[in-house]
Amino acid sequence: MESLQMAGMDHALYDAIKHGIIEFVVKLMKQDHESIWRKGVKGRTMFSHAIVLRQEKIFSLIYGLGIKKNIVARRHDIFHNNILHLAGKLSPPSQLDRVSGAALQMQRELQWFKEVESMVQAKYKEEFNEYHKTPSTVFTEEHATLVKEGESWMKSTAASCMVVATLIAALMFTTAFTLPGGTKSDTGIPVFIGHGAFMVFIVADSLSLFSSSTSVLMFLGILTSRYAEEDFLKSLPNKLIIGLSSLFFSLLSMMVAFGSAIYVVLSHRIAWVSIPLIVLACIPITFFALLQFPLLVEIVMCTYGRSIFDKPTKLPY
Repeated sequence: MESLQMAGMDHALYDAIKHGIIEFVVKLMKQDHESIWRKGVKGRTMFSHAIVLRQEKIFSLIYGLGIKKNIVARRHDIFHNNILHLAGKLSPPSQLDRVSGAALQMQRELQWFKEVESMVQAKYKEEFNEYHKTPSTVFTEEHATLVKEGESWMKSTAASCMVVATLIAALMFTTAFTLPGGTKSDTGIPVFIGHGAFMVFIVADSLSLFSSSTSVLMFLGILTSRYAEEDFLKSLPNKLIIGLSSLFFSLLSMMVAFGSAIYVVLSHRIAWVSIPLIVLACIPITFFALLQFPLLVEIVMCTYGRSIFDKPTKLPY
């Protein structure tokens, strides 16, 4: 009878972990301190299940154990997997889909693997499971498809953005030699050299050219990357962040350059016409920025935002 009750409790605990019901887990830990060490489904502890099911809030409770977390880190399941082997397994689809884009999903998987790796001793990093596989081997095999999908996602994103950046760079380079108002035939000095808006145009055009060129180089770096697993953690996201940031800055600078050029040409005649022209020209550029800007924000948050792992100094009871 007692064994049946224990089995029922194990399944209830597993379901709670699967659905991320941390309140149930904390309450159980409070009422039954041994639940931390007890092995349930497939010989795994609650923290092992939290790793497999990618429930970071429940897994983070391990930090409240203090030095005892090292004991948990040494536990094995019925397949002789340690917790790093389990971290090397692919996340359930429901957890992967919480992050958009295969590259960012791969980054999240690496963050999990590195987090668990940081708490296990060196010998467990090279330990073999029942199938004679180390944790790193498990990770590589489980994530082979995701790496390819991440590479494809990165290349398609970089290629599409690179086209825009290249067009801006070419346009700004050409504009630098076809100044608004032209130049004086006898001296070659720009006609509107003394106009304040003309200086704004020159500066904005230069900034747009330099930033779009930087963007092109970053996207080129993404396209020619070797796409190793580790690259998805920092290297590729950093290149994409710099590339997108430079692209948005070049778009903004281009709009400023266009607006100042229109104002310089029309300021002495029909200045009011410059305002609707500038607004209309900015609409398609603004739409492009609005479509891509959320991607930049998500990449920055995933790479440099707050860690998904809370690290309490003690258990919440």
